[in-house]
Parts: sequence; C-alpha cells; structure tokens
Amino acid sequence: MQLSAQGDSPYLIAPAPGAPGLTRAVTGTDHEGRAQTINVVEERPLTIFLNAQEIVTAMTIGDYPEYLALGFLRNQGMLKDGEAVLRVDYDDELETVVVRTDGRTTYEDKLKKKTRTSGCAVGTVFGDMMEGLEGVTLPDATVRTSHLYTLAHVINTTPSLYLEAGAIHGTVLCEGDRPLVYMEDVGRHNAVDKIAGWMLSEGVRPYGKMLYTTGRLTSEMVIKTALMGIPVLASRSGFTAWGVEIARQVGLTLIGRMRGRRFVCLAGEERLLRDADPDSVAEEDAKHRRKSARKEENP
Repeated sequence: MQLSAQGDSPYLIAPAPGAPGLTRAVTGTDHEGRAQTINVVEERPLTIFLNAQEIVTAMTIGDYPEYLALGFLRNQGMLKDGEAVLRVDYDDELETVVVRTDGRTTYEDKLKKKTRTSGCAVGTVFGDMMEGLEGVTLPDATVRTSHLYTLAHVINTTPSLYLEAGAIHGTVLCEGDRPLVYMEDVGRHNAVDKIAGWMLSEGVRPYGKMLYTTGRLTSEMVIKTALMGIPVLASRSGFTAWGVEIARQVGLTLIGRMRGRRFVCLAGEERLLRDADPDSVAEEDAKHRRKSARKEENP
C-alpha cells in the first residue's frame, strides 16, 4: 500500500475532537460553587461477534468500530494468517460488530480463560495470549532519536480528544519521523486494536513502523505490539516491570517517559541511533503536558 498524506496533515487518520457523539456537555459546580459546563468523553458498549459466536463486550468511545473489532480479534489470535474476512457488519442501534470469515469459530475453551488487564477501561485478554509470543521474531529497525523528538512534538500538539476533554488515551502508528494513524479511546488497549484493525483492513505491513502511546507501557501493550510485528513501542508515560521483562524477552525496543528532550530506553537499546543533540530540543509547552508529567515536575 502506498501511504500518502491527506491535505497538509501528516496523518492518514487523525483525531476528530469535534465529531458529534464523542463528547457531551455536562454542567456541574467548581470548587467555589460556581456553575461550570465542560465536555466529557462518551463511553458506550460494543459487542464483538466472530461469525455466530459472541466474543466480548468492550467499552469504547464509538468511533471506528469495525477497526476495533478486527484488531481485537487479530491481537487475540482469533483471526489467523490467511483466514479471509468476508464482511464486517456494524449495527449502531444494537451496538454490535459481526466479523464474518471463511473459517469456523470454536473458541469456547479460550473464552473461559479471560484475564482482566490494567487498562483504564478494564481491558480483557485471553489466558493463552502469551503462547503466541513463542514464535515472534521482530524485524530489524533503526530508531533515530531525531525522529523520536519530531514525532513527540507533532503528536503532542495535534488537536485531540485528550486536549479537548481528557479522560482518554491515544496510540499512534508511525513510520520514520511521520505519524500515520492516530487513534484514541477510553482504554489504551482499544486504541491499539483500532490500529491493528486498520493495518489488517488496509494490508499495511509492520516493517519500519513504531507505536507511540500516551499510556503506561504495560505487559498487555508490549504483547499487542509484538504480536502485530512492530519492533518499537514508545510512550510519554512509564513502565511496568512485567512489560519490560516481556519486551526484553521478545526483542522489542521499549522507550518511555518521553517528555521534551528526555526519554528512557529499558529494552532494545541496540536499535537506537542517537543522531540528535538533546540540548538542541526545546522543552514541552506546559499546555501540552499530560497531568502525570506536570505532577512529577511540581510535587
């Protein structure tokens, strides 16, 4: 697939914070008892079917339901390589997505082994998900620090639901110093699945790609990235010990605490090419810093 920009934007898909249905105006009172109206993010259920079998109900903001369903099923190992997706049907009134394939669906045993994850919207993975990592070999890649700095600046200044209403996470598929697809959702796992679904739908390969996320680098995030075949995962936020351990096990480059000129690499250091002087990189504008960064800087 030949990737091309849309207009002046570097993105193929960018956040649409003003889109109808993603936020709702809610009135309350502030600390001084004054009336205040703010936009809050909507949250709604989406039930995913694979052929005739109900798989899971996810809480989501409601955009790109077809990509979310495809990506979730692919990242859970329920859509196999070579299995043809015949149709993806979304029903807005029933809040369901049905992914229809040319294979049979027999995941009763798999569905019994659910694990609740640390995602902010309570994600769900299935108990044998780690087994899929045994045969994973991630491609070679070079991560230029100049690209990291460029990506962080572009992504963090992109108009988004987070800057509009907060209470949401974003994940961005990148190539070189260009962000390609920026997805948001109440759980970081949903945002990753939307990207996985887009890649599957559009036939985009993982070679030369990187994922950038605004959330924590947890085991689930590392597993999903590795299963997608993407060799690099970066974040504004911090790490969990198991996430680092799995990244080292599968050979994934894991970069966190990316704020301004600063970052920490805890796995896959060999892919880094330090081609930028950190002192030449400007610190972040305060209005684009996430709450966690401001709290650490002003304890």
